[in-house]
Amino acid sequence: MRHATVRDDGAGDGLTRADRARRVAHVLRGQVLRGAFADGVLPDERALVAEFGTSRNTVREALGLLRDEGLVARRRGVGTVVVGRAYQHPLGELSGLAEVLQRHGTVVNEVREARSVRPPLTVARRLGLAEGTPAVYLERLRRVDGLPLSLDCTYLIREVGEPLLARGREALERQDVFDLIERVAGAPLGRAEVSVQAVVADPATCAVLAMPEGGAVLAVERLTRLADGRPADLEFIHLRGDRLTLHATLDRATGATSGRGGRSRGGRR
Repeated sequence: MRHATVRDDGAGDGLTRADRARRVAHVLRGQVLRGAFADGVLPDERALVAEFGTSRNTVREALGLLRDEGLVARRRGVGTVVVGRAYQHPLGELSGLAEVLQRHGTVVNEVREARSVRPPLTVARRLGLAEGTPAVYLERLRRVDGLPLSLDCTYLIREVGEPLLARGREALERQDVFDLIERVAGAPLGRAEVSVQAVVADPATCAVLAMPEGGAVLAVERLTRLADGRPADLEFIHLRGDRLTLHATLDRATGATSGRGGRSRGGRR
């Protein structure tokens, strides 16, 4: 396996060893996330030194960065092994997180809250509701193979949300919400508007997701509409930044976007 060459002689480049280690770590991180090491073991230090044209100290520092991120670990008699799994969510298709994740592991949804509420005014406006109109609120913690991945906070219009509540918590834990909405609506969902921002998680979110304080999450806001264009579902999702990547294939000539075609580290909701 060939890597991009990163020279380490430092002649006239003004780079520190930390800079060079960061560059090496960028390449290795991408390979780990793509599942490039089929046996889960990285090449040994000597091979990495040769491949990157760098020093052993730089390679060790790069591997240390990946260890600090929880992606790899050093095991006696084996070497550096992949320990962190990340799951890939396609950006070019309207699907819930659980639908995609089920291809890669066992998905468990813990329903933390499910009830009728008076939504904040901003939420009501996004859902096209008059001020004071009730909505249904769902809060779910999602685990994949036992590890917390996301905290999903969802507001639904009553005509969609109340039939979901009537099905009980077991249905909300075992079935995708998008599937349930489409059954209630009797038609496929239409389109969605999505925004993604990397943020530092608050202490409460860190505790729920079992991540260190100050850790980064992908904050996703998604407004999903019914086939007739009416807003039905407004989600605020916090995804562990170390366990999920967003993927799309872009075509400059046509402007088309496809979320398919990548490999996972570990998407319907």
